Amino acid sequence: MMAPLFKYGLFTPETSLVWAFVIGIGFGFFLERAGFGSARKLVSQFYLDDMAVFKVMFTAIITAMLGVTYLSWMGVLDLSLVYLVPTYLAPQIVGGLVLGAGFVIGGYCPGTALAATATGRLDALVYGLGLYAGTLAFAEVYPLVKAFHGSTSLGQVTIPEYFNLPYGLVVFAVVLMAVGGFAGAGWVERWMAGTTSVGGREAAGGEAEGPAAPGT
Repeated sequence: MMAPLFKYGLFTPETSLVWAFVIGIGFGFFLERAGFGSARKLVSQFYLDDMAVFKVMFTAIITAMLGVTYLSWMGVLDLSLVYLVPTYLAPQIVGGLVLGAGFVIGGYCPGTALAATATGRLDALVYGLGLYAGTLAFAEVYPLVKAFHGSTSLGQVTIPEYFNLPYGLVVFAVVLMAVGGFAGAGWVERWMAGTTSVGGREAAGGEAEGPAAPGT
């Protein structure tokens, strides 16, 4: 994403790593300040009682997408200089499922694990060590899975290109999806809070009785 900024001289090969370090420190700081360095906070989205992670991530996606779109339309950003990760459909689906399972079990994703480790959380440190161990294990078995790893290649393709849709229409659809997602997440949180409250009262023996009538 920094490639377009190289074009206008805002980054150079000599300073890019320095900027990456500064941006990374800032990113980790705001992750921690938002509470995303806590496994309890992160995993709550899977239990549907706290959808903050979903809301923040969707907000970040929408903000970046609208920023890239408008800067491109204004001629400030050259999208041809933005690198796209090639799509390998089947292996990336499998990788996403593995990452998701690890997220639920461990309570962290790779980025949040590193941020939480920097603040001294031992569970994040263990998770991070597992991340490196898994990477090493994958490298060792790569010859066995190399064919699958390179299968179902779609190349560097975007959703508008793949479905032959106008770029602006896809952006508008994703914004509508985000609005619906935010509304749905809020409803789920309220529903879960109500369910928890009812369950708590039932576990305590039902709702508290009102004051006794005079004369009883």
